[in-house]
Amino acid sequence: MTRPGLLLTCLLLALPAAAETIEIPVGDQGHPGLSLPARGESQRAVLERFGLPAQEHPAVGKPPISRWDYREFSVYFESGQVVDSVRHHQPRTPREYK
Repeated sequence: MTRPGLLLTCLLLALPAAAETIEIPVGDQGHPGLSLPARGESQRAVLERFGLPAQEHPAVGKPPISRWDYREFSVYFESGQVVDSVRHHQPRTPREYK
């Protein structure tokens, strides 16, 4: 094997070791009893049920996808219809030990 080829092989083998995986347990992703907008609901129905969002993000991409952020969840829309709703991560307070 040539010297540049050996160097490239060593660099490529070292790359995966630098990756980090962050996992959030399902139980930490917001209150499990929280009602979320259902797929296919209209923006109007979401407004009537949950009120005005804390923040609205304009549509981007093709097809255009927009996002409304509420305090505990976000709603993604395509052409005025709910595509998905996602709970926000709610960090737990550490337990006090005696």
